[in-house]
Amino acid sequence: MSEKSGPARGLSAVNRRFELINLVRSQGRLDVSSAAAVLGVSHETIRRDLRLLESQGLVSRSYGVAHPVESGAFESSLDVRGAINPEEKRRIAAAAAERVGDARIIFIDEGFTTQLIANLLTDTVHLTVVTASIPIAALLAARPNVQVIMLGGRVRGNTLGVVDQWAAEQLGRLVIDVAFIGANGVSVDRGMTTPDPAVALVKSAAIKASIRRIFIGAHHKFGQSTFVRFADISDFELMITGRELSQVLARPYLEAGVSLVRV
Repeated sequence: MSEKSGPARGLSAVNRRFELINLVRSQGRLDVSSAAAVLGVSHETIRRDLRLLESQGLVSRSYGVAHPVESGAFESSLDVRGAINPEEKRRIAAAAAERVGDARIIFIDEGFTTQLIANLLTDTVHLTVVTASIPIAALLAARPNVQVIMLGGRVRGNTLGVVDQWAAEQLGRLVIDVAFIGANGVSVDRGMTTPDPAVALVKSAAIKASIRRIFIGAHHKFGQSTFVRFADISDFELMITGRELSQVLARPYLEAGVSLVRV
């Protein structure tokens, strides 16, 4: 199949793949047709490039769509995360909010899906919400039934999450009923991972401080690993993801004893 004429015609294969990585990372998701149109090459060329980038651990592919793989060198912003599988994340957040149960002191992790959980918290029960997320604190602070405890520390610009030792030390003095925790990668062998050691420190402290721990994350996080391990999959009483995670890919987690819900 011959290459189409277009804005990227004449780019070397290396430069074309570099542009593909930039597109995936800036948009959060990229399908073959869109990439072919932008780069002016054939669909088969894009498929071949994405297969190679996936083999190098730079992207993941699911249902014909490529997603960025986060690492110690790259992490998506909140805006980009909001564009990745938004319908799936809304279902996950709804399922998580239903599992607050009789908890009255809650930790809500930084992230996009966790913001959706915060927005779904009941108005009829008095809650104390501990969070490392400035957007979540701002979202909940005006609600009369919610007391917000905002952790202190360094603020990361791309996620507006608070990190480092100060936040971890605060968590070490608390007892939390249930924590909703996210991760950038979930693996049976490598556990729960995140690209930033400072983020891992806060997540680990939240897990230690909490009686119940619930993981929430879209299907594309499974089978991935990033830079820093902060927990084992066995540290969670429940893991909630989307039904987009196939039964085949879910099986290793179920066999490892994980309580996994696909919504």
